[in-house]
Amino acid sequence: MLTLLKIIFGLISCILAVYSLITDKFEIMPFMSLFMGLMILMTGLSDLKENRKASAYTLFLASGFIIFVAVYTFIF
Repeated sequence: MLTLLKIIFGLISCILAVYSLITDKFEIMPFMSLFMGLMILMTGLSDLKENRKASAYTLFLASGFIIFVAVYTFIF
């Protein structure tokens, strides 16, 4: 389940990145960042499930920062 979500979030962020590069519409970059953060969060959860705690905590911090920046750019 986590692997499927990780793949889905990764595909969505890649599709948004390619669309943004082709059309020069950079307004969707916060959406791309949000899905990238969710993908990293799923990676952290799968690492925590496999008892790789140091890697999981690092991924949680990175994911939290990316999601915070994405939400901040939505608001402002």
